[in-house]
Amino acid sequence: MTKNDLILVAGAGGFIGGHLVADLLRRGHTNIRAVDVKPLDEWFQVFDRVENVTADLKEKDHCLNACREAAEVYNLAADMGGMGFIENNKALCMLSVLINTHLLMAAREAGVKRYFYASSACVYNAEKQKDPRVVPLKEADAYPAMPEDGYGWEKLFSERMCRHFREDFGLTTRVARFHNVYGPHGTWEGGREKAPAAICRKVIQAKLSGRHEIDIWGDGNQTRSFMYIDDCVYGIDRITHSDIEEPINLGSSELVTINGLVDIVEDIAGVKLRRTYDLSAPKGVNGRNSDNSMIQARLGWEPSTRLADGLAKTYEWIYDEYVTKYPTAGRARGKAARRVPA
Repeated sequence: MTKNDLILVAGAGGFIGGHLVADLLRRGHTNIRAVDVKPLDEWFQVFDRVENVTADLKEKDHCLNACREAAEVYNLAADMGGMGFIENNKALCMLSVLINTHLLMAAREAGVKRYFYASSACVYNAEKQKDPRVVPLKEADAYPAMPEDGYGWEKLFSERMCRHFREDFGLTTRVARFHNVYGPHGTWEGGREKAPAAICRKVIQAKLSGRHEIDIWGDGNQTRSFMYIDDCVYGIDRITHSDIEEPINLGSSELVTINGLVDIVEDIAGVKLRRTYDLSAPKGVNGRNSDNSMIQARLGWEPSTRLADGLAKTYEWIYDEYVTKYPTAGRARGKAARRVPA
């Protein structure tokens, strides 16, 4: 690879895709094709020095055009969101299989050198995630298969597609299983947001409104790990250019309950809220954490941004977005409502 070789980022209008394009530019790449199904004015980040394309990559012809002359492909494109979205839109999540299938076919035809696929911790067997005191999930725990219905099955199937295109056709594929990525420049309202962004928004809303209460999905005892976006994009680069052929975890091993997540955001905001629990809301598995033994052994590295540090940056960005979109709320309580540690 040279800095002028063409790189395709599929899903570039999304949260992780936008950060990946930014990272590629920072590292000096000069030939980037960014593709997303959304209109350009709905992308989270847009860069002038990039070929920005609006196209539906579920269509094979669009994939053929997108992959033309590409040396590397990063497939981050999917119809997805937080637990509220994926539990209620299983068919839409499954249709993302068309994106990866057609991109693999197009990448093979175009002679792409390396192909990265963004998988998910939702591929893991649900039987191993029933206890909040979960044993961290190793890569082998995806089998025997019982993933998250809909979204998890699509991801697991697409992992296999990558494997077989590598084995049968010689396409160099790399797969990372993301564990709950969060950070600025992502969805923070509307139903597709994930827990860190949703909690930040709810705390901001409660603080600015003076109505000091928060609604939490589930009983708050479910556990997760959350990976900051900077660790994610660094890990993508390391894994893509490694010799790791099998799917590998890319996630933080810092386990926290949802109640603990709320505690951290309350501390950032300088507020304590009365909590109510919606036991009928989607909450996912009871416990999930990333076992990072493989990534430590193979790369000598693991995601290490402390949750409190990443959430402080995320909260600040969502705060500014919130008061920009809802200026009356911002004026009512003023900028002093934000308190982010130095």
